[in-house]
Amino acid sequence: MRTATVSRNTSETQISVSINLDGKGIGKFDTGVPFLEHMLDQICRHGMIDMDITCKGDLHIDDHHTVEDIGITLGQALKQAIGDKVGIRRYGHSYVPLDEALSRVVLDLSGRPGLTYNVEYTRAVIGRFDVDLFSEFFHGLINHSMMTVHIDNLRGINAHHQAETIFKAFGRALRMAVEWDERMAGLTPSTKGTLTA
Repeated sequence: MRTATVSRNTSETQISVSINLDGKGIGKFDTGVPFLEHMLDQICRHGMIDMDITCKGDLHIDDHHTVEDIGITLGQALKQAIGDKVGIRRYGHSYVPLDEALSRVVLDLSGRPGLTYNVEYTRAVIGRFDVDLFSEFFHGLINHSMMTVHIDNLRGINAHHQAETIFKAFGRALRMAVEWDERMAGLTPSTKGTLTA
């Protein structure tokens, strides 16, 4: 089983993340940021990844540190759980619609962090959640998981729908990338022979 548990403790947040890449899509969250939890659940369900994430953060200030640091810690856990990448597909992609919204995510478990994020939300706040924090979340996740990711919201009117299609597409693209490829058994999907740097 490809699993990992990572803790991160700072003066701003205390976080624990446990994941199972070969799970059943079950998410358990206690972060104090309900809309982020709703989005994380999309990654679980559509990526078929089990996650257990707890965070005590300085929410009396705002959600920024909590959201960014969860991204960082989840990225570290993903990197550990994915391991040496021998025998996996490496690349993943997904288009996901939700009513009027459509998003595309393409990713490469390259060992090189890079995020291209093309999203223009139709409003700045969903409920009480500042949508700018999604960029912080993904930057933290990508920089610490060492993957290359392109996120494009192609259309959308409802900001909730825009966000949800992004997270669903990310989950499905990640699921594709970490899948075992029988033809790659025992092989690293790179002409360099390594995907660790």
